[in-house]
Amino acid sequence: MRIRTSTSASALFTPTRRGRDERRQARRDLAAAQREARLADRPDHRTDTAVDELDERPTYPAAGRPGPASARGGKLKLPPHRMTTAVAAGAFPFLAEGGLGAGGIYIGRDVHAEAGFSFDPFSLYGKVEGFTNPNVLLAGVIGMGKSALAKSLALRSIAHGYKVYIPCDPKGEWSGVAEALGGRTIALGPGMSGRLNPLDAPAAPAGANPTDWAAEVRKRRLLLLSALARTVLHRDLAPMEHTALDIALDEVVADAEHARRVPLLGDIAAMLGNARRLDDALGDPARRLGAAAEDLAHALRRLVQGDLAGMFDAPSTVEFDPKAPMLSIDLSQLGSAGDDTGLILAMTCASAWMEAALSDPGSGRRWVVYDEAWRLLRHLPLLERMQQQWKLSRGLGIANLLVIHRLSDLLSAGDAGSRGRALAEGLLTDCATRIIYRQEPDQLAATASLLGLTGVETQAIAALTRGRGLYKIAGRSFVVQHLLHPAERGLYDTDSRMKA
Repeated sequence: MRIRTSTSASALFTPTRRGRDERRQARRDLAAAQREARLADRPDHRTDTAVDELDERPTYPAAGRPGPASARGGKLKLPPHRMTTAVAAGAFPFLAEGGLGAGGIYIGRDVHAEAGFSFDPFSLYGKVEGFTNPNVLLAGVIGMGKSALAKSLALRSIAHGYKVYIPCDPKGEWSGVAEALGGRTIALGPGMSGRLNPLDAPAAPAGANPTDWAAEVRKRRLLLLSALARTVLHRDLAPMEHTALDIALDEVVADAEHARRVPLLGDIAAMLGNARRLDDALGDPARRLGAAAEDLAHALRRLVQGDLAGMFDAPSTVEFDPKAPMLSIDLSQLGSAGDDTGLILAMTCASAWMEAALSDPGSGRRWVVYDEAWRLLRHLPLLERMQQQWKLSRGLGIANLLVIHRLSDLLSAGDAGSRGRALAEGLLTDCATRIIYRQEPDQLAATASLLGLTGVETQAIAALTRGRGLYKIAGRSFVVQHLLHPAERGLYDTDSRMKA
């Protein structure tokens, strides 16, 4: 039962002898009292979103709550704190960074510093603390511009006197860049005219001892043959199989020198199939070496009679020109059917052929670009060759550029604890520069874990736009917008087939 309350207001007594102002104030008070009386009888229609005046009142007075620890408003004082710029850069990685200087290859614009950004691993080595090697990792999802950045680094490096080698171009995108720079492209594949003999002996460095250099050439040839056999057989070689390769190589080289020609892979495959000669060369009365070499003979036969026939079993049709600004091996005709074995074999042979220039420290500073490297990381023999090249980069004067789509591609090299996984993670460790373009949300955790990114950096790579990347250089962070010249846009365009 609702009890209705009645409110009344009586007229205020106003003395007649008061002043005019007092009488006006009395009338205003009477009107206010009458208005409050009328509103008191109205039902309360307050909604859930309405805010009571009491809710807006401060919990404590303006002077603050009582007590010695009361954070009185506007009077909070903290003791001063000093920090070095290195600590400040760690806490605010994009606000306290002074840049790398104006020297080197121009990349674009530093987004937070609003200044030009240049990068040159050769000039930074020895000048920036923590910059231990010139190798670079470049990762980014499709369509964000990582290929354009790799090509810009290569093209703009030519102006600084560097040379560029691409030992594997699986999509044929570097051919136009090489031709525009006055370099050379060697196209390999079924029906192509190019031939490379991976057993070619590189020119001896100046002052090298002939005996020592001959032993070095023999070691490189054995490593190549072992890598090819392991790739085809999908397993490690047995001890007698290694012995068979040694004997076959020595016999083939001796025959080639007697005939005054170069040894070929076809000669190695034929010698491995000659059980009698292998056993005679070893001097084994048990005649076991020839039988042990049967799998090797069939494995190398693919390079002679299989899908790679004619590419690596004939004398080289081109010579390595150490003065050329860029050299690219176009392997776009291989591996398009989903089987990467042919591509890996060709990549192994091309790398061995290209080592003639890489191993010469007098050839100047060079870039070696591994584009679409995710296809190479799944093969242990190639990983071993790449690891050796990464470790010797400073002594050889080369900067390796590894281009992948996402950081989880490194994990595809093998199971946790396997040698392939260890080698792939070692490549990442030996890259003092990491350039990360935008990553998908499901890749952020793996990227942050492998690179040791802070929360701010992880959020940054999730929102990067086209052509913008996070540069992690010796523990320092930059967000850089890559800028392209109009001529470069046409040269690097990889979307032409998607346009009308």
